[in-house]
Amino acid sequence: MTSDAQEPALTVDELAARSGVTVRTVRFYSTRGLLPPPVIGPRRVGRYGPGHLSRLALIEELRHQGMTLAAIERYLARLPADLSAQDLAIHRAVVASWSPEGPETVDRAELERRAGRPLDDDEVERLAAMEVVERADGAFRLDAGLLPLGVRLLDVPLAQETILAARAVLLDHSRAAAHALAGLLRDAVAEREPRDVRSLTAHMQPLVVQALLTTFQRSLREELREWPPPGAAEPS
Repeated sequence: MTSDAQEPALTVDELAARSGVTVRTVRFYSTRGLLPPPVIGPRRVGRYGPGHLSRLALIEELRHQGMTLAAIERYLARLPADLSAQDLAIHRAVVASWSPEGPETVDRAELERRAGRPLDDDEVERLAAMEVVERADGAFRLDAGLLPLGVRLLDVPLAQETILAARAVLLDHSRAAAHALAGLLRDAVAEREPRDVRSLTAHMQPLVVQALLTTFQRSLREELREWPPPGAAEPS
């Protein structure tokens, strides 16, 4: 896991409170090796950063999906070692999408609690444009799986139009990839019993999603390494 720009600043109590778990749970995950050790600061106090927060959220989402600790260990072990907090937030959003649960309806206070920060009206509108939340009779219909990613995007120094255009590109290509992969799987299991097909599909879905996500992240890094292109003017 790479170090993020924001320095580790949370105590274990603050990390637990932000994540909605107990301090005992945080320490248990650390003991199992699921959570990296904190950065030791003055007076030997451990400090946790965005990477710890995102990784803890991913672990909790995997548990919510019914995965055992052993399965979570295997899942995390397959992740690239240099994932940032943003990368982990994307993984969590993808994992949350496995759940058949629909959007939740929450009030403004609960929305901000889930977001982990106050949200002004402009930020709520931006989340709505990303289809993370939807206003509904004084409340909000919330896609809980996308909320952490949406909140992080609020701090990205890009125009909202660029973020929405990027979202459209991702949706188009992910749908095309899903269609092609589903066709391959259908052909591979065409002669099997329906019960076996359902079992295989449930087993393959997280593996395929993880493979797609990891491949995409590596490809994106390769593209970004070439930016700015050779000969581009350096900023003054």
